[in-house]
Amino acid sequence: MADTATAAANGGGNPASDGPAPVAEAIGISKRFGATVALRDARITIAPGESHALVGRNGAGKSTLVSILTGLRHADTGTLRFNGELAPAVGDIDAWRSKVACVYQKSTIIQDLTVAENLFLNRQSDGSMRPIRWKKLRGRAEELLAEYGVDVDAAARAKDLTVEQRQFVEIARALSFGARFIILDEPTAKLDARGINRLFDKLRDLQRQGVAFLFISHHLQEVYDLCTTVTVYRDAAHILTAPVAELGHQALVEAMTGETTVTTAATVENRAPVRADSPELLTVEGLTLPGACQDLSLSVRAGEVVGLAGATASGNVRVGEAVAGLHRVDEGTISVRGRRVRGGSVPSALAVGVGLVPEDRHLQGLVNNRSVAENATLTVTDQLGPYGTVLPSRTRAFAQRMIRDLDIKTPGGATPVSALSGGNQQKVVVARALATDPHVLVAIRPTNGVDVKSKEFLLRRIRQIADGGKAALIVSDELDDLKVCDRLVVMFHGRAVAEFDRGWKDEHVVAAMEGVADRAGTSDTTSHTPSDTAEEHGR
Repeated sequence: MADTATAAANGGGNPASDGPAPVAEAIGISKRFGATVALRDARITIAPGESHALVGRNGAGKSTLVSILTGLRHADTGTLRFNGELAPAVGDIDAWRSKVACVYQKSTIIQDLTVAENLFLNRQSDGSMRPIRWKKLRGRAEELLAEYGVDVDAAARAKDLTVEQRQFVEIARALSFGARFIILDEPTAKLDARGINRLFDKLRDLQRQGVAFLFISHHLQEVYDLCTTVTVYRDAAHILTAPVAELGHQALVEAMTGETTVTTAATVENRAPVRADSPELLTVEGLTLPGACQDLSLSVRAGEVVGLAGATASGNVRVGEAVAGLHRVDEGTISVRGRRVRGGSVPSALAVGVGLVPEDRHLQGLVNNRSVAENATLTVTDQLGPYGTVLPSRTRAFAQRMIRDLDIKTPGGATPVSALSGGNQQKVVVARALATDPHVLVAIRPTNGVDVKSKEFLLRRIRQIADGGKAALIVSDELDDLKVCDRLVVMFHGRAVAEFDRGWKDEHVVAAMEGVADRAGTSDTTSHTPSDTAEEHGR
């Protein structure tokens, strides 16, 4: 794995230390991809039982380091040790799994297999020549799920699980290999507040048993909530390692960005209020979606950004997707400028002027084997040539304008979208949503898995769309996403339970999202609770 000559030069054996050897130690790691320097003399050390955060902007080198720590790639130079011993040879899968497990941001769960089959993939039987004992396999899976507190049927198909359930299954699978060092790459990206609390409680339990974690997240508050040490990478290099308790939020952001001051995402406090006579661009009336919402009504006016807030089980994501034509409607109507969106018809939503930034860019937003230009122009192919043809020159020109407009960092429009950083991939998804010049932009968790600067840029861009006379609906449980909104509608278990105007307080919005809001709790803010929800929810 590591360069053997370098290892020998560094002693080859256990590093000198008065205490136990680190569970993982990378020294002098460099990696190039052609002319691109992905890592430059990088380092990191994780102690037994430690929860160690690795943060940095997209493109800082975090993913490359993870690929080296997990044996997927060779380092060009440097030394990698686990528990004082040199890393296994690349290709020795069993040896690597005994050292390190990784839960990736992009799910590796196989949708068509059961939970039990996913948990013990390639480990279904006691030997390669022995038949699979399905009852025993399900029993092993049930024991593992119970140990981790995951309320999932071991016989269920993975495709029938919620995003949260799939995430927990993947974490349980990583833990089942018995490694004492686990890398968590954005593990909370798809979880609500309760799911995050359950995850963190379990991680703390495992820490007490000596398991160490490398925690990678763009949610900096989670670093302070969970981790004891933080390492910052910037521009492919190690910047600092420090105890979390000794590093303030501003100092951490400055280390990540290299800037002494960072402006926050555009908020609405100093903006003129939306005019009362502004036309309604989006109208949702009496919407009922099976398993998601019942009798929901809301509207978004020209010049307005409305947040549809709620936890994973609230139904807000399904509502946003329904506006974009992804789901059939049982009852109610969705209209854009008075024109109906036909339920379950994406072409209908596009035709009336809806643009969508989906929840998961990997599963719903990108065609990974296609170029940036192809991905960015998927919604406007009918405009790129006569008689149903697509002219490459028009595709390139259209995409180049979008690359400039969204400040997408890419060598060119022909670059595969999979080669971009997460933040720039998300910009491609936003570019495609804006390619049709929609009247209403629906953005579902638009800053999921992007760094602080990309988050700021994307939220400012959404705000600019509304300021230009259009409308935006941000569907999210992230308070930072919602701070650009003129108004919030909070959902809990399929119903709107509270509405907040400008000046809302974090604790009141969180309380409403968690189903504990009441009139007394919101009386001292500019918020109010819809008359048909609070009492009804209490029945």
